[in-house]
Amino acid sequence: MARDYSKWDESDVRVRPNKRGSRPRTKDRPAHGDAVVGRIITVDRGRYTAIVDEDLATERTLIAARARELRRTPVVAGDFVALVGDTSGEPDTLARLVRVEERRTVLRRSADDTDPVERVVVANADQLVIVVAAANPEPRTGFIDRALVAAYDAGIAPVLLVTKADIKDPAGLLANYEHLEMTVVVSRTADADASGVDARSDDGASAHLAGGAVALLKAHLDGKVSVLVGHSGVGKSTMVNALTGAQRATGGVNAVTGRGRHTSSSALALRLHDAERGSWIIDTPGIRSFGLAHVDPDRILNAFPDLQPGTDACERGCKHDADAVNCGLDPFVAGGGAGEAGPARLASLRRLLGTGTRTEGRAEAKELGAVD
Repeated sequence: MARDYSKWDESDVRVRPNKRGSRPRTKDRPAHGDAVVGRIITVDRGRYTAIVDEDLATERTLIAARARELRRTPVVAGDFVALVGDTSGEPDTLARLVRVEERRTVLRRSADDTDPVERVVVANADQLVIVVAAANPEPRTGFIDRALVAAYDAGIAPVLLVTKADIKDPAGLLANYEHLEMTVVVSRTADADASGVDARSDDGASAHLAGGAVALLKAHLDGKVSVLVGHSGVGKSTMVNALTGAQRATGGVNAVTGRGRHTSSSALALRLHDAERGSWIIDTPGIRSFGLAHVDPDRILNAFPDLQPGTDACERGCKHDADAVNCGLDPFVAGGGAGEAGPARLASLRRLLGTGTRTEGRAEAKELGAVD
């Protein structure tokens, strides 16, 4: 016998109560209008150290945990974040990090040139200080070129710092970059006298840096947020100690492998000693891989302004790589348009343009600047 449903409407439908509760779910999040904004100075195992009320009488440092809704959002040194909860900074208190403020600049890298996953290194930096040693460990132009690409792509001004110049003359290395409008600072170890800046290492020895180089670099860092990147053992932490008065551990270079020993495990922002407000140095762990998979190949050329005029003679659609036909860069470099370092610079550019297909399956090529 058929039932007549014509007299029923939706009000006759019975809804069983939800045993988990009837409260509707929502994606709306609280605005946290009462949150305080702080600068992240380091990240350690899920805990974020931030400084709030910077340069005020109420300045304090606090520890925060990331809110659940931010679990997929990277938070790095240099970030400005919104904090709620206990923001007193008292011992054994924990604030909650609920929002990452808009970033001015972002320095990124990938694990290698075939890895599509971006890794944020630091945020809101004004300058990238590329640190290489003139010797021990030997400098690699591949490292410098990759760092320059990352800096230009992020809109960060590059500074080249060459350490240990007392061991080997860096003139040959610097000739590769003489056509670039880039600040270069050369540092050497000084004798233990008044002209040196003491930076005590973890083994009890003291490294004395020539005071002139420290003062010159400090002048370029004053009033800015600068991040230092480089291989382990090139002297990043030694220079940071000299500039900030900190006691970051320093290490030597393995005599067998030629590689430095890691002494920094996480990025740390430190104030520049006796400088303007907003002067920060972010010391990063020694980087062994600096992939550029996130950088569009068309933008890689921006890191080679000394070669760019040669592209005017290129045919439309020229990729400027090793397989390019009638590329204008070849006659430009051959004619001395980029100086004596032109051939080496062009070879470096083409290695970077071709790494997306050349590094796959080659573990040794993942290292930053593995090929000079």
